Amino acid sequence: MIRTFLAALLAAATALGAPAVSAQPIKLGELNSYKVFTAFLEPYKKGMELALAEENKAGGALGRQLEIVSRDDGGTPGDAVRVAEELVSRERVTMLMGTFPSNVGLAVADLANRRKIPFLAAEPLTDKIVWENGNEWTFRLRASTYMQTAMLVPEAAKLGKKRWVIVYPNYEYGQAATATFKQQMIARQSGGLEFIEIATPLGKIDAGPVTQAIADAKPDAIFSSLFGADLARFVREGNLRGVFKDRPVFNLLGGEPEYLDPLKDEAPTGWWVTGYPWYGIDTPAHKRFRDAYQAAFNDYPRLGSIVGYSTVKAAAAAIRKAGSTDPAKIAAALKGLQVDTPFGRIAFRAIDHQSTMGAYVGKVAVRDGKGVMVDWRYADGKDYLPPDDVVRKLRPAK
Repeated sequence: MIRTFLAALLAAATALGAPAVSAQPIKLGELNSYKVFTAFLEPYKKGMELALAEENKAGGALGRQLEIVSRDDGGTPGDAVRVAEELVSRERVTMLMGTFPSNVGLAVADLANRRKIPFLAAEPLTDKIVWENGNEWTFRLRASTYMQTAMLVPEAAKLGKKRWVIVYPNYEYGQAATATFKQQMIARQSGGLEFIEIATPLGKIDAGPVTQAIADAKPDAIFSSLFGADLARFVREGNLRGVFKDRPVFNLLGGEPEYLDPLKDEAPTGWWVTGYPWYGIDTPAHKRFRDAYQAAFNDYPRLGSIVGYSTVKAAAAAIRKAGSTDPAKIAAALKGLQVDTPFGRIAFRAIDHQSTMGAYVGKVAVRDGKGVMVDWRYADGKDYLPPDDVVRKLRPAK
């Protein structure tokens, strides 16, 4: 399925007084799992549309308008590689961007390396995409699994709990989050730690047996990397069985509106999470974005909105910095590229192509019948990455 945003956005840009251009547009190839991860990717698409309209209103890049040619990748590595190849070969896109699941992102990163075309991985969180499997053509926008786990570990280690149950979706992201949590906790809290792992199939958690297994294990605390419908089922079943009562719980992504909002007054109060408290961030950059988003869509932004918006902004900035649509020049421009986002200015590190975008860390509470983040703070991504000498050992030699 092809989703081309150009026509509507050109009309919108013209109405807003954008300068007329006659050159062919610069095509950006985008692929994502729209039918599989709708809650995150519908707001993501709106964020892309808003950024694209802004860029084209300002004249595009290199005197040409920008066009997004999008495909649904089906949420599988095989389909993603097929549609990415089609974007490169048939659509002649200047660069690739997008993807959601970590295994899909890794597959497209490998194709980008083989085809020598820049790939801006918007959402996949696996550390492998910039470290073990890193390549010269792949760059990642969002704070990684390692980074977001590192944002929660200091709070977890303060508790001094010894016996942890770890619940995770059994694929690349969940496996990586589990390994990273264990590694970082051992580094901070010496002696006596015990980890009991419970792996669940992605999108198919059987929450009853899982929460019963936790109750039987009698842990001191819980760490989870569940998200989406799996997280909702886990929360509801755990609340019903009293599994979370008097037990600290830490959950990656659990404060993102995409996953917190559907729980309403069932939101798990007291959990430590990473997320996006859009209603409370009043920095000038975020306020400008939030106001523009609400005006355009009559809706509030989600974390996906930030990711989609920032991905397009980064792609446009890279093309302008390169001064060319040549793939090698765009890839070179992405190294060290600085981009202004609703979360503030970020940079794509030359050493591993990871951006310094951070995340918000806080606790879950219920207000007016819905889940919100409280006591939150912004964790700058640059502060949650390992030293350069460690990164060099993780990343393959050029």
